[in-house]
Amino acid sequence: MPTPPTSLAQLPVRRLGSDDLLACADLSENRGWPREEHKWGLLLTAGTGYGIDDPSGTGLLACSVVTSYGPGLAAIGMVLVAERYARQGVGRRLMQHVLAEAGDTPLTLHATANGQPLYEELGFTETSRAEMVSGRFTFTTPAPAVPVRPATAEDLQAILRLDHEVFGLDRTPLITRLPAFADHLRVAEEDGEITGFAAAWPNMDTHVVGPLIARDPGTAQALIASLAAATDRPLRTDIDVRHTALLSWVKENGVDHITSNSVMVRSLPDLPGDWRRRFAPLTVAAG
Repeated sequence: MPTPPTSLAQLPVRRLGSDDLLACADLSENRGWPREEHKWGLLLTAGTGYGIDDPSGTGLLACSVVTSYGPGLAAIGMVLVAERYARQGVGRRLMQHVLAEAGDTPLTLHATANGQPLYEELGFTETSRAEMVSGRFTFTTPAPAVPVRPATAEDLQAILRLDHEVFGLDRTPLITRLPAFADHLRVAEEDGEITGFAAAWPNMDTHVVGPLIARDPGTAQALIASLAAATDRPLRTDIDVRHTALLSWVKENGVDHITSNSVMVRSLPDLPGDWRRRFAPLTVAAG
């Protein structure tokens, strides 16, 4: 017998931990998303997971993850509701709990077309859009000759300074996990100064490029080309649509449009930092 909507609204929301990783991956798969167990592992350790247990006793009914960047911003992602409980107010119930937990902290998220109306009702506004692209990189159109090399442990402090400057907030707990999380981490360096960095991390049968921070589009291209040369997997990334030159270049190199999502904020006019040097996020967890 289906659970009545009134009962669903009363189900408790609990914190998730690393023991819930497989249940989260199962829920992703249930909604037609990749299982993304590697990404779930990062999100559940670097962020705070919230979930509603399925009353049938089989895994999770719904889940979400919040990654905090201190009092200035938190990112909500992976808002998922099991197919058989969809369109019964569960997503709203979970989001209201997350908003209450966040308090006065400004929030951001990437919204699918299905999720965007709910987020607008909850006070989120669109500030930009991100285009997901994926494909085997062909090297058809070369990148500029910007010096790029593998990052070393000695680069970490410079990477953290650059990330703080461009992102606008301190992401040390997340960025310091990059060397272990990513298969490849590259820096662009000119005259002894690190002018950009990018990582490629494994996700199912692809390598996801992100974060990607660079002084200019040419540096971003050089970083992507270096990462592409290091893997035999297709690349996937999410690029701010305002970076038209970079999007055109990756498509010339066989990395094609998959979908686009709305970048939304709540309690902020826009995201902090310098979007002109912020080309792709570490992870996108649209809902």
